[in-house]
Amino acid sequence: MDTTSRTKPRASEDMWLDAAHEVLCESGVEAVKVMPLAKRLGLTRTGFYWHFKDRDALLEAMITRWEDKNTGNLVARCEAYAETICEAIYNLFDCWQDPDLFDSRLDLAVRNWARNDAALQTRVSRADDLRREAITDLFRRFGFDEAQATTRAMTVLYTQVGYISMLIEEDAETRFSRTRDYIEIFTGTRPSEAEERRFRARHTG
Repeated sequence: MDTTSRTKPRASEDMWLDAAHEVLCESGVEAVKVMPLAKRLGLTRTGFYWHFKDRDALLEAMITRWEDKNTGNLVARCEAYAETICEAIYNLFDCWQDPDLFDSRLDLAVRNWARNDAALQTRVSRADDLRREAITDLFRRFGFDEAQATTRAMTVLYTQVGYISMLIEEDAETRFSRTRDYIEIFTGTRPSEAEERRFRARHTG
């Protein structure tokens, strides 16, 4: 007998993670629980255990996803080829324009979660160290001395953390209109119009 039409499909691991991600960003880690996630997905609780041993395993997978996406992509954009310091900062700014590279909502949610989880706070601090070192290396590549590279990197990083923690929302054009000024402040060099056009082209199609 064909029972296909009466059998619920099994969710993939990514589906469970995506649902947990949304709940984390909306309501905090305390709301990330198996039964509510199953109801959200229209699935049975049993399907969860095909992918995760328990809730703690899901939480660990969420943290790993955050590390790989936000920190991993930020470091990669800092290491991307650039002919000028302005072009290098534009590469980094790709993270702030493209949520597929850097998820600001998730970053804030993880930081809030870490306030009550000492082990996670250690990992957040380690991620911040990796991000800061990657941006510092970016400045070093273009001849900034150690003190300047470190201070400018902290200025870039802390500005973005401020944007995230203050929940600042800007439309795309407003953000684009400010990038040249930000880069001039961060680097001491005004980006060329050609550099600005290439950056816009990457994000406007």
